[in-house]
Amino acid sequence: MAKKSKIAKNEQRKVIVERYAAKRLELKKALVDPASTDEQREAARLGLQKLPRDASPVRVRGRDAIDGRPRGFLKQFGVSRVRFRDMAHRGELPGITKSSW
Repeated sequence: MAKKSKIAKNEQRKVIVERYAAKRLELKKALVDPASTDEQREAARLGLQKLPRDASPVRVRGRDAIDGRPRGFLKQFGVSRVRFRDMAHRGELPGITKSSW
């Protein structure tokens, strides 16, 4: 079980990323737009730098939906490898079978 503070901080990051997503997208488009001038690109770059660090989606950590485990997270299922194995053995994941050869 992860610390409650780490889970809460990650949830707060998700909120901040969502809040600044539109502004971030607009600034990134201005950076790569071939029609923009050098001054506009510089202004867009400075605007991106002024955004909060937690507004970057890269800073959001993938965590197990049940207990918040940060390592071994399987994005497709939303759980960690440990929990995935237990759930698969109990038959809680439809279509998942144990491999054998």
